[in-house]
Amino acid sequence: MGEPDEVWEERIKDLSPYQVNKAAFAYANSNAKFMHCLPAFHDLNTTIGKEIHKKFGIDCMEVTDEIFESERSIVFDEAENRMHSIKAIMYATLGNA
Repeated sequence: MGEPDEVWEERIKDLSPYQVNKAAFAYANSNAKFMHCLPAFHDLNTTIGKEIHKKFGIDCMEVTDEIFESERSIVFDEAENRMHSIKAIMYATLGNA
């Protein structure tokens, strides 16, 4: 994220072995949860997802849709908590306006 398009192919190649997918998640404890700070490129429902698919022929990057949408995924809870943390940091650094 935030890197120029020229390095995407290299990053995808380097990081694809670390993708969170069904096979990788099988090694996790049965009560493990999947967290992600978002955005996650897990399907083709976004402009970036479609662009990545067109350029590289992949349907997902760091996590598969199967894991992202699973009952063990708490990505939106994490995103909500992150939002509140950011608001608290802003409040503290703006001099408690």
